[in-house]
Amino acid sequence: MLVEEAARAGWEIEAQYVAPGGAAVTSVAAGATYELAEGVIERVASTEHPQPLLAVVRWRSIGLDAVAGATFVVAVDRLADPGNAGTILRSAEAAGADAVVFGPGSVDLTNPKVVRASAGALFHVPALVGVEFSELRSVGLTLVGSSSHRGRAHTEVDFSRRVAVVLGSEAQGLDDAADVDEWVTVPHVGRSESLNVAMAATVLCFEVARQRS
Repeated sequence: MLVEEAARAGWEIEAQYVAPGGAAVTSVAAGATYELAEGVIERVASTEHPQPLLAVVRWRSIGLDAVAGATFVVAVDRLADPGNAGTILRSAEAAGADAVVFGPGSVDLTNPKVVRASAGALFHVPALVGVEFSELRSVGLTLVGSSSHRGRAHTEVDFSRRVAVVLGSEAQGLDDAADVDEWVTVPHVGRSESLNVAMAATVLCFEVARQRS
């Protein structure tokens, strides 16, 4: 359950709203608990068949100092789709990334679809918002930009270094003029010009994990 993941990760739960048959999460970081009448949660939740527990969790702001010693960061530029954002967070956590950076103009990470798609990863992997990618270079990371048509194959790039894997938006990808240090591509065949950004991120994340295992 997402509320349990938030509590397990030490996020502050300001309030919990429990539907009949549900149970609140017990945590030292949990605030007040309110019991809801029958049928209330269905009217206020954003899903058709909600879980019997809603919570208000205080957002944890994370600064650039969180990646000062990072060796593997995922960065996305102007990502718009909340499902893609959540999936990237989930894959990044599973592959051992130190943080995920969402550049200016990206989707709001408090969007419920982001939270659900991340399967709790949002609470466990540091997520930085509105950071310019050049700032990652300032803390010693090499920026490796992903492209559908240029760069070395992802299996030929050295990901054992301190790297930030940079991906572009769903609609346009990463601009060819992007301020990155080098380029990587995931070779593919078939009619599609490129992979979905979340899928490309997953492939790259696990190539980084493979090289470091």
